Amino acid sequence: MTAPAKTPGVPRILVCFGTRPEAIKMFPVVHALRARGGMDVRVAVTAQHRELLDQVLEIGEIVPDIDLNLMTPGQTLDALSAAMLTKFGPVLDEWQPDRVVVHGDTLTTMMVTLSSYFRQIPVAHVEAGLRSGNIYSPWPEEINRRVTGVVADLNFAPTEGAAEALRRENVAEDTIFVTGNTVIDALFATNDKLAARPDLAAGLDDVAARFAGRRIVALTAHRRENFGQGMANIAAAVARIAKREDVAVIFPVHPNPNVRPVMEAALGNLGNVALIEPLDYPHFVRLMGMAEVLLTDSGGVQEEAPSRGKPVLVMRDTTERPEGIEAGTARLVATDEERIVAETMRLLDDRGAYDAMAQAHNPYGDGKASVRIADAIARRHGVA
Repeated sequence: MTAPAKTPGVPRILVCFGTRPEAIKMFPVVHALRARGGMDVRVAVTAQHRELLDQVLEIGEIVPDIDLNLMTPGQTLDALSAAMLTKFGPVLDEWQPDRVVVHGDTLTTMMVTLSSYFRQIPVAHVEAGLRSGNIYSPWPEEINRRVTGVVADLNFAPTEGAAEALRRENVAEDTIFVTGNTVIDALFATNDKLAARPDLAAGLDDVAARFAGRRIVALTAHRRENFGQGMANIAAAVARIAKREDVAVIFPVHPNPNVRPVMEAALGNLGNVALIEPLDYPHFVRLMGMAEVLLTDSGGVQEEAPSRGKPVLVMRDTTERPEGIEAGTARLVATDEERIVAETMRLLDDRGAYDAMAQAHNPYGDGKASVRIADAIARRHGVA
């Protein structure tokens, strides 16, 4: 699509993302910005994750104005970074936004930020201030978000803890806004859609019937730093958990070749493990509702599950979301086979331990983060 002429006095805001998790957390922001009015709001996607991204664009009712479609099989971080810089720069030159809005910690986030910086276009960072303190965990996300934080002049921190991390890095106080996390906005919106249209998640009907009467453990695993031995350990732990006759494991398997073959080899022949295709967002929201316990190395699940009253065991060495650990909604178990098994069994067998996590306070927001973000951006650009 060729860039339309800019309307004098109307700031053009370009919202950019490239992966499924970003799309989930950004579609409420796009809608809030458009509802706020007085701004020309456009959407650009790099399609760093093609099929997984498209699922969310559909349910989020977002049609991109710019689609770079950069995903290629077996792409390296070097090649993808170069493609983003060389392809996104001309987009900025043609569309001439007054502001770029990015999310979180993906390669898209950092490269779009750098490309904007090269043109002195201000950047707003949604989900700013998350820090693990270890540049290799999560990798490369920790550096992606730190670089973005250096450039951004609007930093939308999901929690006070994230805001304090920015202050420790000498980020100016008047650029920091504590908003809550937009993933809660997305979750609430999707719950409302499912209440009106249960058919949006009917694809889980067969597996729900197959495992009727069993206690569901939902699993997600895809982190780059867990490739290799970490994935093997996770698979071994799940195989042991699945030996329980009262348990079933449902695992939407990430298509990455460092994940799928490992999991299929270890779990593919187990009767009470369902290795299913990646889920669109409504189906994943339904899966969270079905599950009794969630095992994940994801960031977003740590924020979503507490809103559903579900304990989360985080299969990572560190987390940039310490609020969940502190509140008691999540627990770090790393990729240690014994710890994963022991903590899962404890939640399945000890009702007191389960309730302590399930009923803990959700620290990640009230579902109004996107409105706060839209208001702050509008005020920065003089929109009444």
